[in-house]
Amino acid sequence: MLGMLLAALDQTIVATAIRTIADDLNGYSMQAWATTAYLITATLTTPLYGKLSDMYGRKPFFMVAIVIFVVGSLLCTLAQTMYQLAAFRAFQGLGAGGLMSLALAILGDIVSPRERARYQGYFLAVFGTSSVIGPVLGGVLAGQGSLLGVSGWRWVFLVNVPLGLVALAVVSRVLRLPKKPHSSDRVDWLGVLVLAVGIVPLLVVAEQGHAWGWGSAASVSCCVLGVLGIVGFVLVERGLKDAALIPLRIFGNRTFALGVVISFVSGAAMFGGIALLPQYLQVIKGASPTVAGLEMLPMVLGMMTGSVISGQLISRTGRYWRYPFIGAATLTVGLFLLHFLDADSPLWVAMLFMACTGFGLGNLMQPLTLALQNALPAKDMGVSTAAATFFRQIGGTFGVAVFLSILFARMTPNISGELRSAASDPEFQRALADGARSGNPADVALSNGLLAHDTSAAGKVLEDSSIIQQLSPALARPFQVGFANSMSTVFLAAMAVALVGFVLVLFWKELPLRMVAGMQAANGEAAAKSALDAEVRMVEQTGLPLAGGESINPPDADADGAQARGSGSV
Repeated sequence: MLGMLLAALDQTIVATAIRTIADDLNGYSMQAWATTAYLITATLTTPLYGKLSDMYGRKPFFMVAIVIFVVGSLLCTLAQTMYQLAAFRAFQGLGAGGLMSLALAILGDIVSPRERARYQGYFLAVFGTSSVIGPVLGGVLAGQGSLLGVSGWRWVFLVNVPLGLVALAVVSRVLRLPKKPHSSDRVDWLGVLVLAVGIVPLLVVAEQGHAWGWGSAASVSCCVLGVLGIVGFVLVERGLKDAALIPLRIFGNRTFALGVVISFVSGAAMFGGIALLPQYLQVIKGASPTVAGLEMLPMVLGMMTGSVISGQLISRTGRYWRYPFIGAATLTVGLFLLHFLDADSPLWVAMLFMACTGFGLGNLMQPLTLALQNALPAKDMGVSTAAATFFRQIGGTFGVAVFLSILFARMTPNISGELRSAASDPEFQRALADGARSGNPADVALSNGLLAHDTSAAGKVLEDSSIIQQLSPALARPFQVGFANSMSTVFLAAMAVALVGFVLVLFWKELPLRMVAGMQAANGEAAAKSALDAEVRMVEQTGLPLAGGESINPPDADADGAQARGSGSV
């Protein structure tokens, strides 16, 4: 729970503060790099943590993840540019990749799937607490000019250090898991490398495609390299079989395969769409980072309510399919409603739409992870949990990159169009004249520029969105409307993605939940396999039939007998 708190708190605390951070480092339009870099490394390392923990045990890798995360947080406090921050966030993500997935895998080891739905309430309390505290704390810290001689926003990362040290101490002393024997399997480092070659270029072109041009040489090169990397990864994994980073056999399970596709789509809609809500509250509604964090509470409460209700009912009934169905439907409706928000929408309407969206997420994400853990044998607990988290993170990474690209691609033309429309409004013309004579530097600069028919101010918002709050209300109006129209397009795109997830849930099959914990189930599977192997060896030596009536010829059998032994029927 402490490890999950680290990961969950970091995501929520940075989401509220990123706009202030980007403005301070003169790179508002580059904030996607800091977010995407973190998600790339966290996503790439997630399956590696899952595979290694299946081979050697969860605890040591859980502790390594905490250490890397804390060191990365310290480095983030030293960033002087957005490029440095992106690099340090990438290092921090190397640890974050193990925090969430290993926490869920450890829970899967010690609690049965049916009871796990109830125990997830404790984890959801941690996640919900961080979701409440994170945005508020991020806003408070980002709103401070300086705290103990350190810029306020740098404490957003520095706060992870004492929390991480406490988590490390508690995990070291309290967490008790059986030690696993040393595995003879090799680590699939080649798969990690090829996966990076495939994923990174695709994410880069998703973030930069609108600036480069989607048909430019750079965009096409990244797409080609990414596709070749993905194909190479599939070939490498197929050759390594069970030793692979993500064994391809797990996708032979239709329930699991469709479940990870739903995770991918849901992650894209969730991370991509929801990451923009703090921007709406701050840029359009003029809320401070602290107030924006508080105004996100309806989404958090909706998420917690949906998660707790679905968890309790799954524990009582053992049935889970209806909750992803409800969650996907409600998420789609919530995102569709959010696209109606404009510069004049009352705050209570935005909060109501946020609560609807949060309730959908709560009913969707936790039952989805539970179902994916239950779909595969217990010996694959680490792989199944990591794969579920991996594909959700991949979807989220693409969602953030693509949706922010849509936002920035639409923002400049929308604001420019609003400024041209406002130029013919007598009231706006009077505001320009007043602004040119006012003592407000922002009003003077904008008024003089527009009076000289210079609309480049629209592009400057991509560098520093705080310009909007510095303007008088009449002059800020075109910027707010243009920004709101751009966000409306993004929410509509996110709704379309969520709708795909809803359709996929309709074809998803429910499997009965196991009644024993992951470690017990894995021990039972191993014992059954050992007994079967012993029986097969005995039958091969004696030629006697198996308990089910099958028979295997002794080693000196004819060709037909050799073929029978080589088949998969025994």
